[in-house]
Amino acid sequence: MQSNYKNIIENAYNLTKPLKDLGKLATYIPELANVNPNKFGVHMTHIDGTHYGIGDNQEKFSIQSIAKVLSLTLAVKFIGEKIWTRVDVEPSGTKFDSLLLLETYNGIPRNPFVNSGAIVICDILLTHLEHAREEFLEFVRDLSDIPDLTYSDNIADSEKATGFRNVALCNFIKSLGNIKNKPEDVLDFYFDMCSLEMNCQQLSHTFAFLINGGRKLNNGKKIISRSQAKRINALMLTCGFYDESGEFAFKVGLPGKSGVGGGIVAVYPNNFTIAVWSPKLNPNGNSFKGMKLLEDITTHSEMSIF
Repeated sequence: MQSNYKNIIENAYNLTKPLKDLGKLATYIPELANVNPNKFGVHMTHIDGTHYGIGDNQEKFSIQSIAKVLSLTLAVKFIGEKIWTRVDVEPSGTKFDSLLLLETYNGIPRNPFVNSGAIVICDILLTHLEHAREEFLEFVRDLSDIPDLTYSDNIADSEKATGFRNVALCNFIKSLGNIKNKPEDVLDFYFDMCSLEMNCQQLSHTFAFLINGGRKLNNGKKIISRSQAKRINALMLTCGFYDESGEFAFKVGLPGKSGVGGGIVAVYPNNFTIAVWSPKLNPNGNSFKGMKLLEDITTHSEMSIF
């Protein structure tokens, strides 16, 4: 990797680290309330295979909704264009766990990254895979090159114990005919999917297929088609940050996805992936310092897709 990438990351990290963090931990998931709020790490993987990280970039954290990109990828791999009859591709403009638009659109979630959309994607995977939970895990193990990757029972159980709104979403969609399996099976899979843990280096490596035309960087293995990768990137740009997606596109200018564990992964096709972790969230559920760091990186380096 050219040394200027290293300098850009270091400068952005050193500028962002001392800022007063106005965010708050995601205390509504008890397990996430126990995380050290001062953690801060970033790691970039370049398309030439080189990579660089700084701060707490080797410490694992709960990737939460970032996993929704991976479940979508697997669903697209299996059923292709048919997926868009079950979930739309529009920004929601509402909170990530909102029920508001589901009745208006007859149970079709606005996009696959809001909770309702990701729940429908889980239902699709349950229908099309014999052992969805295991096969999804194998898929992510292959993508991430982490052979011992596993679900976190503590985090999944913590979410199951408090996930009443997701239960409501799933049952409401079921009542409108867009959930085919038993809601409890869909929700169990959903909570497991969101419980995966990675560090910044692993996360930036896992998402590298989206900067490489749908193929893994290290061995060229085809995951999805170039066209499918383009569409997933487009969805991350327009819908990856809930009701702050427009703001992220405006300030950062990269496709990306956030999670309430404080992680963000962003991609610049044909260039790099970058993962940042800082657990305290802004009012929209996105990492406060993570957003600031990525804005700094793309503003000062002009490394955005625009």
